[in-house]
Amino acid sequence: MADDAFILFLPGMRAHVGAPLAAVGSLDCLETPAVQGWLHAHDTSLTSDQVRILPPEASAAIPEEAEYLPVPLSTEETEAVRRACATDVTADIEAQLLDFRHTAEDRDRLVHQALATGLPPHRIAELTGLDPQVVGELAGH
Repeated sequence: MADDAFILFLPGMRAHVGAPLAAVGSLDCLETPAVQGWLHAHDTSLTSDQVRILPPEASAAIPEEAEYLPVPLSTEETEAVRRACATDVTADIEAQLLDFRHTAEDRDRLVHQALATGLPPHRIAELTGLDPQVVGELAGH
């Protein structure tokens, strides 16, 4: 299991953080009594636009007025949440980084492109399978 992600209830908020649950697909935790009870307590459902999900590393983005519930996700589910929350540019570069594991072509260009989009070196290392020290050297750290 990876770290806990966060299901958010954002009643009446215009600015949305995270991704709608529908964008992520099926997650095992959504069928648990804890999640179902939490949704019932907020008189909402999994399909509501006011119910969002954030990956574990985005806990700082939870608005103060939001109600949230930590939920355990598998590694695969965590990746699906990250992809759903990513911007199109970030999602594209992350897909390229994952593909890098199978090709290993043009490593320096791809790492520099990922850094330019704002991906942190540890995330690049995670996606590519490169040693974090190598990514740090390419990042100039």
